[in-house]
Amino acid sequence: MQSRRRDIQCPERLRVLLADDEFLIAMGLKAQLENLGYQVVAVAENGQRAVELTRSLKPDVVLLDIKMPVLDGLEAARQILQEAPLPILLLTAYSERHYVDKAVEVGASGYLVKPVTEGDLMPAIRMAVSRFKELQFLAEDVGNLQQALETRKLVEQAKGILMERLKLSEADAFRRIQQQSQNENKPMGEIAKAIITADKIFAESPGRQS
Repeated sequence: MQSRRRDIQCPERLRVLLADDEFLIAMGLKAQLENLGYQVVAVAENGQRAVELTRSLKPDVVLLDIKMPVLDGLEAARQILQEAPLPILLLTAYSERHYVDKAVEVGASGYLVKPVTEGDLMPAIRMAVSRFKELQFLAEDVGNLQQALETRKLVEQAKGILMERLKLSEADAFRRIQQQSQNENKPMGEIAKAIITADKIFAESPGRQS
């Protein structure tokens, strides 16, 4: 899949497509999103319908329940990302790490554990948009989405180190890695690996605390 830079507008004006097979939950989420200022362009009852509606309506963000009939949220996310990459948040009633790992593997920009509150939605959507932009940049940096997903794992780890060590925000930590990549003319994955290695050496140094 070729990388295509997608411009995302102001978070409060985003067009959102929602998919959940439980009607009452879907309507509740729709009301919450609209209360926060988002435009819900469609509500799908299964993953296949979500893929079709995403194709025709071209929303800015998609929220998918993981457990749905016909096509589950993970497979729907995979198909959507193959056709036209955009920020995807996966919703699940299960907090097991297995689902979190699967969400990352397919390229989702984030996940939420139900029940979801309005207080959860806005920061999660903003973070999903931010991480999606990072993924787009990585895809351009390494050449394709699959490699970008692998590189993202290293960059996320390196960002965490910089956030802890230098007290940076997530966005600033990403920019620090990005800037170092440009300064050294090296892929961001290599810079991330160097940060991870240096952190391990620092943590294992006698007389120092991590």
